[in-house]
Amino acid sequence: MPTALTVRGLDEELVRRLKLRAARHGRSMEAECRDILRQALANEPQDFRALASSLRQSLADRAHRPAGDVMAATRAETWAALPEAIPAGGISGPGDEP
Repeated sequence: MPTALTVRGLDEELVRRLKLRAARHGRSMEAECRDILRQALANEPQDFRALASSLRQSLADRAHRPAGDVMAATRAETWAALPEAIPAGGISGPGDEP
Protein backbone atom coordinates (compact mmCIF):
# COMPACT_ATOMS: atom_id res chain seq x y z
CA MET A 1 0.00 0.00 0.00
CA PRO A 2 1.56 3.36 -1.02
CA THR A 3 2.43 5.68 1.84
CA ALA A 4 2.58 9.46 1.71
CA LEU A 5 5.72 11.19 2.96
CA THR A 6 6.02 14.87 3.79
CA VAL A 7 9.47 16.38 4.15
CA ARG A 8 9.51 19.71 5.92
CA GLY A 9 12.29 22.22 6.28
CA LEU A 10 13.93 21.84 2.86
CA ASP A 11 15.87 24.95 1.93
CA GLU A 12 14.99 26.78 -1.28
CA GLU A 13 18.26 25.90 -3.01
CA LEU A 14 17.70 22.18 -2.45
CA VAL A 15 14.16 22.41 -3.81
CA ARG A 16 15.42 24.37 -6.84
CA ARG A 17 18.06 21.73 -7.57
CA LEU A 18 15.50 18.96 -7.15
CA LYS A 19 13.16 20.67 -9.64
CA LEU A 20 16.00 21.02 -12.15
CA ARG A 21 17.00 17.39 -11.73
CA ALA A 22 13.41 16.24 -12.17
CA ALA A 23 13.09 18.36 -15.32
CA ARG A 24 16.31 16.90 -16.74
CA HIS A 25 14.89 13.41 -16.22
CA GLY A 26 11.47 14.39 -17.58
CA ARG A 27 9.47 13.61 -14.47
CA SER A 28 7.76 15.27 -11.53
CA MET A 29 9.57 16.23 -8.35
CA GLU A 30 7.65 13.51 -6.55
CA ALA A 31 8.78 10.87 -9.04
CA GLU A 32 12.34 12.20 -8.80
CA CYS A 33 12.25 11.93 -5.00
CA ARG A 34 10.99 8.34 -5.23
CA ASP A 35 13.82 7.45 -7.60
CA ILE A 36 16.46 9.15 -5.42
CA LEU A 37 15.25 7.24 -2.35
CA ARG A 38 15.04 3.97 -4.27
CA GLN A 39 18.62 4.36 -5.53
CA ALA A 40 19.96 5.44 -2.14
CA LEU A 41 18.48 2.39 -0.43
CA ALA A 42 19.01 -0.18 -3.19
CA ASN A 43 22.21 -1.62 -1.73
CA GLU A 44 21.33 -1.24 1.94
CA PRO A 45 21.28 -4.51 3.85
CA GLN A 46 17.83 -5.35 5.14
CA ASP A 47 18.99 -6.54 8.55
CA PHE A 48 22.00 -7.25 10.72
CA ARG A 49 22.51 -10.77 9.37
CA ALA A 50 22.57 -9.46 5.80
CA LEU A 51 25.07 -6.77 6.79
CA ALA A 52 27.29 -9.29 8.61
CA SER A 53 27.17 -11.65 5.62
CA SER A 54 28.06 -8.81 3.26
CA LEU A 55 31.03 -7.78 5.42
CA ARG A 56 32.28 -11.38 5.70
CA GLN A 57 32.15 -11.73 1.90
CA SER A 58 33.96 -8.44 1.28
CA LEU A 59 36.74 -9.38 3.75
CA ALA A 60 37.05 -13.06 2.80
CA ASP A 61 40.24 -12.66 0.74
CA ARG A 62 42.03 -10.29 3.12
CA ALA A 63 44.79 -11.43 5.43
CA HIS A 64 43.98 -10.74 9.07
CA ARG A 65 46.40 -10.11 11.90
CA PRO A 66 45.56 -9.82 15.58
CA ALA A 67 45.41 -6.19 16.74
CA GLY A 68 48.12 -6.89 19.33
CA ASP A 69 50.55 -7.92 16.58
CA VAL A 70 49.82 -4.77 14.58
CA MET A 71 50.31 -2.59 17.67
CA ALA A 72 53.57 -4.37 18.60
CA ALA A 73 54.96 -3.86 15.10
CA THR A 74 54.05 -0.17 15.17
CA ARG A 75 55.64 0.20 18.61
CA ALA A 76 58.83 -1.54 17.41
CA GLU A 77 59.06 0.76 14.37
CA THR A 78 58.57 3.81 16.60
CA TRP A 79 61.25 2.71 19.09
CA ALA A 80 63.64 1.84 16.27
CA ALA A 81 63.40 5.42 14.98
CA LEU A 82 63.89 7.02 18.42
CA PRO A 83 67.64 6.40 19.04
CA GLU A 84 68.54 8.76 16.20
CA ALA A 85 66.61 11.54 17.91
CA ILE A 86 67.92 10.89 21.45
CA PRO A 87 71.18 12.67 22.37
CA ALA A 88 74.12 10.44 23.36
CA GLY A 89 73.75 11.39 27.04
CA GLY A 90 70.10 10.42 27.04
CA ILE A 91 67.13 12.54 27.88
CA SER A 92 66.98 14.45 31.11
CA GLY A 93 63.93 15.98 32.67
CA PRO A 94 63.31 18.62 35.32
CA GLY A 95 65.06 17.74 38.53
CA ASP A 96 67.46 15.26 36.89
CA GLU A 97 71.14 15.79 37.62
CA PRO A 98 73.46 15.96 34.61
